[in-house]
Amino acid sequence: MIQLKNISKKFVSGKSSTNALSDINLDIKEGQFIALMGPSGSGKSTLLNLIGGLDTPSEGSIFVEGKDIASYKDKKLSQYRNHTIGFIFQEFHLEPFMTVKNNVLLPTYFNHPSKHDEIYAEKLIKEVDLGNKIDSKINELSGGQKQRTAIARALINKPKIILADEPTGSLDLKTGQTIIDLLKKLQKIHNITLIIATHDPLIAKAAEKIINVEDGHLV
Repeated sequence: MIQLKNISKKFVSGKSSTNALSDINLDIKEGQFIALMGPSGSGKSTLLNLIGGLDTPSEGSIFVEGKDIASYKDKKLSQYRNHTIGFIFQEFHLEPFMTVKNNVLLPTYFNHPSKHDEIYAEKLIKEVDLGNKIDSKINELSGGQKQRTAIARALINKPKIILADEPTGSLDLKTGQTIIDLLKKLQKIHNITLIIATHDPLIAKAAEKIINVEDGHLV
């Protein structure tokens, strides 16, 4: 489903440059649960951002379902992010004074949300066990409840791929395990490809395949 060919990413600042990724080759099958493991600064988040279309490679090609997204212009890249990818972040990135339901619906605003979207949002909120919090404001929720909201939001546009960057990093051990179990369950229900950048050994234990990233290389 995802194929990276000879991917390199260089960040340039003034006269200096940093190689974040060097000559990455990687194949990911549809429906796999992949853990990208590595210390901070290893390049795993950069790799996630390239697959998600949040950044473009300096060299190489990224094929998703046979199409090279590295060649996409801004508009097409935005459509790709909105329809193919669901994002989950460590710091949640939710609107604190909006309700759980309205946060989940946010990605649909680009396409003007319909009644069908509202019904689906309510279904997802129940799937992440927040049915009793649907009209609660985000600033009234615990960290685990916020991440559950973020997971439902990531699923609202029915993406084929979920990318999560340190999704348990802001949570305690017990809550983090609950979130991992929830992601595994939802991956099977929605038949999605799940890729998580992390240094959490619990996620590594849960994943089908571990890909180690070190100093911009796959180890």
